[in-house]
Parts: sequence; structure tokens; C-alpha cells
Amino acid sequence: MRALVLGGSGAVGRVVAAQLERLGWRTTRASRQNPHAPLDLRAPSGIDALHALARTHELVINASGIEDAGLVSAVAPAAYVDITATGRVLAELRDAALPGQRVLLGAGLVPGLSTMLIAELPTKAGDDIDLGIILGSGERHGPAAVAWTAALAGRAVFAPPERDPVVNLRESRRLTAPGGTRRYLRADFPDHVLLGSARDIRVRSYLALGDRLTTAALGLVGRVPRLARAVARAPHLGDDRWSLVARNRRTGEQRAASGRGQSRTTGILTALGADALVRRSTAGVVTLADLLELDALPDFAAPGAATRSAD
Repeated sequence: MRALVLGGSGAVGRVVAAQLERLGWRTTRASRQNPHAPLDLRAPSGIDALHALARTHELVINASGIEDAGLVSAVAPAAYVDITATGRVLAELRDAALPGQRVLLGAGLVPGLSTMLIAELPTKAGDDIDLGIILGSGERHGPAAVAWTAALAGRAVFAPPERDPVVNLRESRRLTAPGGTRRYLRADFPDHVLLGSARDIRVRSYLALGDRLTTAALGLVGRVPRLARAVARAPHLGDDRWSLVARNRRTGEQRAASGRGQSRTTGILTALGADALVRRSTAGVVTLADLLELDALPDFAAPGAATRSAD
């Protein structure tokens, strides 16, 4: 089987391609930098070039950082996987998928593993779920990831469970984290889009960075959005450790996961989900929680892929 990895030269795309190859796939790593598979999705001819490339592949994975709902139909009938963390784009992709097409939305760390943790958490209709995300502030990310974080400042959360608008990085909440409790900032990660309405639960996502000082600086950016340009120039303090915790406010029960290397973890999870997507017998739009089991995940991260705990 053949897979086309968009952004195959990037930090996540390289990991996706390598993991798929270990699973027996033949991969094409398309990017602007690859002379053997050149593809510029920002160029006027980019979509036409993608459509031509996709014809010879069973699977297309978008790890390019380009957020365009038109990509899903451009690659049909190939299966499509998108790792974007933007809720608005995921909602548009879900609506744009063609009947009978296999589509995986939210394939990496957040959303992806986060979606699996929330899905495993026992809930009742109307429950409030808090998702705490810590990303390693010492890990160097590509420009698309940095720009995504900077763009949160001053922007409203897409389709929040609250009736009133919610502005990113201004509301805070203390949640459990490895080594104790941490202050997290409300952030527009999209598990409320992927799972909230489907399960009749209210999901709110909160972000902290591995270094507490950097988290405080991000909170300042949230209050003064004109400082967002400084995010790209901020020093990489701390390490590459990440952690996730999904907590039910009603019961206090939670599911958690932690490890190292956000890009590597995202790439491995994306490849595992993409492989499962193509091998499943039915078509449609799914999340990682529909394809993989927490207990079946390999030990791709230290100290462990997932742990379970309750207050």
C-alpha cells in the first residue's frame, strides 16, 4: 500500500513516514523541499498537483500545517488524515468529506491521544470535562506550530460549550499534573468539537507549558495580544516532556498520559491511526478513539503512554 505524506520533510511528517514504513507501507514524502516529490499547496496549481499525486496512493496524510478543508475532497477516493488542532477547520473537513471516504480527524497528541483519554472517561449526559495539556517548552517546533500558538492570543474559542464568547489564554484553572498541580490557560484545542456534541458532554481544554515562567508569559500574551509576535522569539526553556489529563468535574475521576517528544509522539500516533483507518471495514469520518485502544498502544513514550487514576 502507498501513502502520500504532505509535509513529509517536517518534524512530524518525517516521523509519520518512517512509522508507516515500519508498518509495511511505501511512502511518498511530498513537500516544497523534496525534489523527488515537489508539492506547494500554497501555489495556484497546488490542489491540482495534489489531486494527481493522490490518484496513485491509498492514503493521504496532511502534516504540512496547511489548513484547507478542500484537501479532503481533492484526494478522494483515497483515505485522508489531518493532524490540525484547529476546531473550525476540523468541523469544515468533517462537512467536506465525500460519502464513502475514510477520514480521520485529530490523529496526534492533541487532539488524538487526548480524544482517546476523554472517550475512556466514564461520563453522563451534561458532564463537564476538563482537559489539561502540558507541552514541553524546551522542544523546538516548526514555524506552523509556533504560529498556531501565537494566533490563539485575542481570538475566541471556536464553538465553546458556554453560551458566551470565550477568549483564549485569559481564563485559568488549576489541574493535576506530574509533580503536583499546575495553572493552565484556556486554549482552543478541539476535543469539544470532536466529542462534545456526540457524547452530550462539555469539554474545555487548558494549556500549560513545561516551564512555569513561559506559561506565565503566555498568559500575558493572552491579555495583551499585540505581544503575540514575541512567541516565535521566546527562548526554549525547560525540556520536551508533555502530559495530558482528562478530568470529570462531577466524579473527580480522570485519565492521564505523559511522555517525551510532542512531534515524535504525534507522528507515531498519526501513523498508527492512519494504518488502522485504511484497514477498517467501514467508511466515514472518525477520531482516533474510534480506531485505537489505549491498552494496545506501544510504549512509544517514557515513562508510559497512558495511566489511569482517580481522586
